[in-house]
Amino acid sequence: MSGIERIAAERKRQMSVKGWTPEHDDGHNNFELLEAAICYANEYYHAHLDSVPSSWPWEPEAWKPSTDIIRNLEKAGALIAAEIDRLDRTNG
Repeated sequence: MSGIERIAAERKRQMSVKGWTPEHDDGHNNFELLEAAICYANEYYHAHLDSVPSSWPWEPEAWKPSTDIIRNLEKAGALIAAEIDRLDRTNG
């Protein structure tokens, strides 16, 4: 799969498995989705980190980085896509 296909598949998984629907995402109006994406993207560079990043916007149990760099980038990309969609809905 290409990068965009991987990100789209992860976003679909987030919605269907996790229940992170557009309505759910709309409740994160303090850029939490973007902050979470940044944390996962940073994990691309720091795959050895064992602790939850201080900027992680949610409960520590929700922090689930992978040892697979590509997997972390898929999560980051999907969260960025969710934030773009949320902003589009907000800005009409």
